[in-house]
Amino acid sequence: METSTDSYLSIANESRGVYREKASKFLAIAIPVSTEEEIKLKLDEFRKTFHDANHHCYAYRLGLQNPLYRMNDDGEPAGSAGKPIYGQILSTGLSDILVVVIRYFGGTKLGIPGLIHAYKTSAREALDSAEIIEKIIRVQFRISFEYLVMNEIMKILKEAGVKIIKQMTEERCHIDFYIRESHAKGLKNRINRLRNVDMEIADFSN
Repeated sequence: METSTDSYLSIANESRGVYREKASKFLAIAIPVSTEEEIKLKLDEFRKTFHDANHHCYAYRLGLQNPLYRMNDDGEPAGSAGKPIYGQILSTGLSDILVVVIRYFGGTKLGIPGLIHAYKTSAREALDSAEIIEKIIRVQFRISFEYLVMNEIMKILKEAGVKIIKQMTEERCHIDFYIRESHAKGLKNRINRLRNVDMEIADFSN
């Protein structure tokens, strides 16, 4: 799946993969996430659910520009778990994703090369079974204008394909909306041709 400059790939829902080596079991779980707080809650949840496992190794990646990421080996030799998991996330080009690999030790040590292979393979199994989706980067704006130009403004917004979040109709009207990042410049150029109409970036997510 190809993406544009204002979109990236993620997964639609949870997916799993399993790898076994010398009686050790590696259960990989891939989950779509959007914030580090959400990731923390998911990790706590898995530690409770799989409390009898020996290791809960993971990696995550959030966002597109300057993405946030982290890898954790959870007691395995340094670089043998989190890094190969993260490598699979990168190789698939995914973001807004957490991959946790839960290991049940089978009694036989695998060595660092064996661990790297096991964590890499199990993570890949989970990602290969995931439904890949495209996520669009949208920008939030507020537009302010006189009521007399309401019809013209609504026509422009409709043609630009915006998603209206809030609309206040008063003497001075306001509309809060999202628009795809790559379409924002063209919309702003059209709005700037109108008199006494203001369009500015806004934050109305809370």
